[in-house]
Amino acid sequence: MRRPVSLTLRLSLLFGIASVVVFSVFGWVIENSIKRHFTAEDVSELEIVAQAVDKALFTDLLKDNLASLKRRFDDILVGHHGALLHITDSNGQAIYSSTRLDLSELTTQTRNANDGSIHSVSDGHHTFRVLTRHLRSNTSLSDRAFIATVAVPIDNQLRFLNGFRYTLWLMIASGIAITSLIGWIAVRQGHAPLRNIVAQIRQISANELNTRLSPDTVPGELTDLAVSFNEMLKRMEQAFLHLSNFSADIAHDLRTPVTSMMTQTQVALSQTRTVEEYQEILYSNIEEYEHMARMISDMLFLAKADNDPGNLNVTDVDLASEVGILFEYYEAWAEERGVTLRLEGAATTAGDQLMLRRAVGNLLSNAIQHTRSGGTVSVKLDPLENGGIGIVVENPGPAIAPEHLPKLFDRFYRVDPSRQEGGTGLGLAIVKSIVDAHNGSIHVTSSEGMTRFQVFLGVR
Repeated sequence: MRRPVSLTLRLSLLFGIASVVVFSVFGWVIENSIKRHFTAEDVSELEIVAQAVDKALFTDLLKDNLASLKRRFDDILVGHHGALLHITDSNGQAIYSSTRLDLSELTTQTRNANDGSIHSVSDGHHTFRVLTRHLRSNTSLSDRAFIATVAVPIDNQLRFLNGFRYTLWLMIASGIAITSLIGWIAVRQGHAPLRNIVAQIRQISANELNTRLSPDTVPGELTDLAVSFNEMLKRMEQAFLHLSNFSADIAHDLRTPVTSMMTQTQVALSQTRTVEEYQEILYSNIEEYEHMARMISDMLFLAKADNDPGNLNVTDVDLASEVGILFEYYEAWAEERGVTLRLEGAATTAGDQLMLRRAVGNLLSNAIQHTRSGGTVSVKLDPLENGGIGIVVENPGPAIAPEHLPKLFDRFYRVDPSRQEGGTGLGLAIVKSIVDAHNGSIHVTSSEGMTRFQVFLGVR
């Protein structure tokens, strides 16, 4: 896959493109303004001469004197530097010409032009701006039509415009190059805070996750980036700490049964035993194996839930029916401990049946385990007004200190050894994982000898 173009190059190109557009527009406007200025001056001069010629042809002042008429035309051209006049009759016969240059070619080129139109015409050596007028005299001298061609040479203008155009566009090209270079330097300098952030990030390792970026030392546009990065580092630090503690807890919980089995086996092998004694040792080891098997199964379940939390087989679950099944399963154990089980209410929700059964089962098992003889464990199912479902599992027993409550759902977290007897330390963590997978929430309170777990599912 092709690597994206760097931000510096992108912004520099944008500077360059913007410079090309702006300078080109300015250059075009300036060049055309000068052209229009020259053209306006020439047109004004041509119109003045043409009007004077028209007036002379329609005046009886000359009394049919052709020589006087020619002098009048000469006088008209005085003060109009470079203006040329050529008059022919309708048959093409020259009546007057103010120059030795052959303007007949100009007349021929403009003969079919619209009356009063102005054109730029070249005779191969010079370039003229030409105005052509079709006139008719009312004198007895020439009672016929005439064609007056008034021209001004524009060679000097063209030379000036060519030189000016070359200089202008050279300056524009230089301006574009300089602006692009300045833009590149500005972008490089503008990205300096980003490079500083990258340098700080490179120094961060798994052992230095407590490093934080200072939002006050970066430009305002990068403040959100610094804050978001600090939040990410905080989450990573907590995740690494959690993982480290998790690994330590796994090692501890696996080492204990392994050490116990090794010790029992070594003692058994230290001397000859009876068959019954060997069987007793093997049964004891089986209990430890079952404990480790449950722990490994719970760890695999949590790992699967973490990697694919949305993999649910969603159906309509009758929670009352599921709690009834769990009561039957735990009935013998509850009777043995002198604990009564009670169900209140009924509710149905959408979810994964087996996962919800396991979550409620873990809460129920935890409640039975920590209820004194003669106590009652109750499960309450409560449809909520907002469309959700509330599940409350409560049991009487020793109160849990407030500082321990937020950590009860952490993996392998222990309040005291008595509350972990016979368990893997992962039961409540599994409950929270299942509730989170169903986009629900779970809360725990413990006071006045009553511990209460509240689960909310499907709350909109």
